[in-house]
Amino acid sequence: MFDSGNTGFMIICAMLVLLMTPGLAFFYGGLSRRKNVVNTMIMCFAVLGIVAITWTLFGWSFAYGGDNSIPFFGGFDQIGLFGLVGNMTSEATSALSHDSYPALVDVFFQMAFCMITTAIITGAVAGRMKFGAVCAFVACWTILVYPPLAHMVWGGDGSFIGDTIGALDFAGGDVVHISSGLTGLVLAFILGRRKGFGLMSYRPHNVPFVALGATLLWFGWFGFNGGSQFGADGVAALAVLNTVVASGAGLATWMVVERIRNGKPTLVGAATGLVAGLVAITPAAGFVEPWAAVLMGIIVAPICYFAISVLKAKIGYDDALDAFGCHTVGGIVGGLLTGIFCVPELSWTDFGGLIYTGDPSLLVSQFLGIVVTICFVAVADVIFGFIIKALFKGDLRVAEEEEALGLDVAAHGESAYPAYVGLD
Repeated sequence: MFDSGNTGFMIICAMLVLLMTPGLAFFYGGLSRRKNVVNTMIMCFAVLGIVAITWTLFGWSFAYGGDNSIPFFGGFDQIGLFGLVGNMTSEATSALSHDSYPALVDVFFQMAFCMITTAIITGAVAGRMKFGAVCAFVACWTILVYPPLAHMVWGGDGSFIGDTIGALDFAGGDVVHISSGLTGLVLAFILGRRKGFGLMSYRPHNVPFVALGATLLWFGWFGFNGGSQFGADGVAALAVLNTVVASGAGLATWMVVERIRNGKPTLVGAATGLVAGLVAITPAAGFVEPWAAVLMGIIVAPICYFAISVLKAKIGYDDALDAFGCHTVGGIVGGLLTGIFCVPELSWTDFGGLIYTGDPSLLVSQFLGIVVTICFVAVADVIFGFIIKALFKGDLRVAEEEEALGLDVAAHGESAYPAYVGLD
């Protein structure tokens, strides 16, 4: 018999995660240039539509179908979600390893995860990638890259990263953040730099949009991390509490770093520090004590700040809205710190964190899980990136004149801030 409390809890968590993608649209939109804000935001909205289709038809089955006999892939048995409604009405199925709510709730929850993960990628290519190419890549990526990775990490018994390697990822350090930011970086290299990159200043055009987007992301993240316990219990409460304190610590530390380095803290910096703290706690949310969550927020903020403000310039890659510097770097930091701070009794494996056990086994597993994630995603991204590039006549970029004009008008025929002459 399904539990109405847990069912309601998971539906609300799924709705909160779904809110994160429109929230990201505001966050990215505020960070973008004035002439590209519509294009930046519509890429996030396009993800909502594309993933709704690809996850229903293929993604869920490829991630969580099958009988766990393949460590890298789910199965073909639930393509199109055929049979799930019948199983629900007969109460014969469960959601992953749980039996307190219908599997259909978990389909919705995991679909929202796929949406926000994929939307993060778009920040790296803002201002220069053909909209059709973005849509084509998203469709491909959400069928053939994200679902297998989700299976490797969260597929249960027999999964390669989660079971064989024994790496812990409570809510998506590997699956969501490392994969999305790294994909953005690969596409940024394939695309090349924006015109004028390194020669002119790219400033956020709408700081209140950034703050609004960060707030929506923060609010949605409570469902993101809390719902990853798949039940309304003490671990879910711990995950939510850790989400608050880690993000707060990241925000405060980022402001301190800005004050020391630049003399002034900024609202954009505070919002970015908030997100960095959220990213770092994601793989550890249900595994660590609150004091450790505070330390994780304090540690991740200066590292992500360095990646965005120093490393990016030294390497010279053009990740337009810093998807890699915040999400991949923050996800790696969070994953490794999970191997240090994980409470043994809360671990999904036989190993706890280094400071509790003195045993580096979990830390090694965390490192190996990150390495496998990076290798799989990077290779797949390069392959599919060049396939999509070939399909678009060998060029993923918009024309130079379109880039100069701005993609709002060039690609969509509308402006976020039209200058009206006369009456509307």
